[in-house]
Amino acid sequence: MAEPARAENRRERRQRVLKGASILLGINNSEITCTIRNMTKGGAELRVPAEVHVPTDFLLYVPVDGIGYRSTIAWRAGDRLGVTFHGTEPKPHWHY
Repeated sequence: MAEPARAENRRERRQRVLKGASILLGINNSEITCTIRNMTKGGAELRVPAEVHVPTDFLLYVPVDGIGYRSTIAWRAGDRLGVTFHGTEPKPHWHY
């Protein structure tokens, strides 16, 4: 995976946030709890324990927004994970 993008390479400035979120792995799998630290319309920086395996593509559900973001990992450094968004969808019917 690529190194974290430098601020001068970003198209837009990321807004600092502190939101709880879940990386949803499908109806037959579990979810990974994470924290969103900053976010734009096109992506976010997540905090996920370094030892946790995260698949390359997943749905990031943000309960406070009521939105699921189709996400792809752009980079990872320890417990920091940068993702790009590829669209949104409502909360999955199978998620509690």
